[in-house]
Amino acid sequence: MTNATQSALGRINLSTGTGYDGATDKYALYLKLFSGELFKGFQHNTIARDLVTKRTLKSGKSLQFIYTGRMGAAFHTPGTPILGTGDPPVAEKTINVDDLLISSAFVYDLDETLAHYELRGEISKKIGYALAEKYDRLIFRSIIRGARADHPISASGKVEPGGSQIQVGTSTGAAADALDSAKIVAAFFEAAAVLDEKGVSSDGRVAVLSPRQYYSLIENVSSNALINRDEQGTGLQSGSGVISIAGIKIYKSMNIPFQAKYGSASTIDKPGSFVGAATEDQRSSVTGINNAYGNSTDFATSCGIIFQKEAAGVVETIGPQVQVTSGDVSVIYQGDVILGRLAMGADYLNPAACVELHATSTAGSAF
Repeated sequence: MTNATQSALGRINLSTGTGYDGATDKYALYLKLFSGELFKGFQHNTIARDLVTKRTLKSGKSLQFIYTGRMGAAFHTPGTPILGTGDPPVAEKTINVDDLLISSAFVYDLDETLAHYELRGEISKKIGYALAEKYDRLIFRSIIRGARADHPISASGKVEPGGSQIQVGTSTGAAADALDSAKIVAAFFEAAAVLDEKGVSSDGRVAVLSPRQYYSLIENVSSNALINRDEQGTGLQSGSGVISIAGIKIYKSMNIPFQAKYGSASTIDKPGSFVGAATEDQRSSVTGINNAYGNSTDFATSCGIIFQKEAAGVVETIGPQVQVTSGDVSVIYQGDVILGRLAMGADYLNPAACVELHATSTAGSAF
């Protein structure tokens, strides 16, 4: 019996239909079905806004914070008048509002009509993520700046404690020390002792590490003296097994400056354009920046931060919000602009509450 001649209905112009893609695709005319899902771009958790001091500013370009230094006490000598033992030293810290931060997209009406998936909600989410990511990065950079700063109270004999920089490892060290769980734990206990000695409240102490540092701690949780060692199984594997070290609650983020890159200085397969992206040059000379957030080279050895709520301040004049065009604008352009906007500024407040972790013995300079 002879073989039947197949009518390959999926071929274009009677192509030979022997392969996939191009002119020989034997399935070229068949319908491509939509899975019902949009593959979302990877979103990094944003955490900094609720971990520092936040104030809302109206009708002004900057917000002033006043510091008062300590006063001494002395025993009274009977019969002598009490006329005061000296005024406390006073200083100020001013946080400026940076220019308007925006993220936007134009949605064409015809595209939206023809598309078989919902666009606007997804675009709005991505705009929000973009603003939140920038928000975190500026705050974390401000805390590192504070860790390298002296306290604004600098009156003779009444100098208040400044920031702290603690090496992960010892001696000359190496960049790889930043991922050594035992050395990270030792740095945490040193940081806790330093914060105690500088009179920083233990309430609200937190740390932000890169994901690889965080998982290095979890991987060795049974041997590195971490608190919450009883957390096992699913809780441990999910990344929630390490709650705190020395009373310091731990967060992980891809938005911290880690050895001059965001979140990761490691080499991974097909990382995309933003994984381990270099920290931008963003000192006050950059257009739109009115605070000093440092340049990429300032974070060459930085590998984590530990801080308390007083460490940094955020001033907002316009909170994160989304706007959409309508009316005549939509008619003229036959579509809408979806705009996310935010007006904020960040800087350190109490440098004593700022701790920067750094790998190798080379600590970053003040900026």
